[in-house]
Amino acid sequence: MKLHFNKTYLAITIILLIIEILIAKYLKTGFIRHTFGDFLVVILMYCFFKSFLEINSLKLAISVLIFSFIIEFLQLANLLSLLNLQNNKFVSIVLGSTFNVTDLIAYTLGIIITLIIEFQSQKLCTK
Repeated sequence: MKLHFNKTYLAITIILLIIEILIAKYLKTGFIRHTFGDFLVVILMYCFFKSFLEINSLKLAISVLIFSFIIEFLQLANLLSLLNLQNNKFVSIVLGSTFNVTDLIAYTLGIIITLIIEFQSQKLCTK
């Protein structure tokens, strides 16, 4: 792993961040807010790190997935209340406030799709 700037991944990161902000700001319920946003957030994190690091795609994807699962299980332990941050809207949006198994599924599907796209694009580059 070494530092390496990649403007394509940075552009994707910025686009996904804007989409996530719009979802958080304008959608309060429904599939897009509660599931698709979680699907996108792991892709956003993956692309963010790929913007600045030359790192093995599979290792990064697994790391992002593990981090996402840890955050989700901390919600199950009611982390925000333990840290007395349950009334902090920003922290509640970023870390989430309720555990949901469907979030774990969304994270996993997001990483699977990311890896499929990565491996397909790597195949195309080697041809």
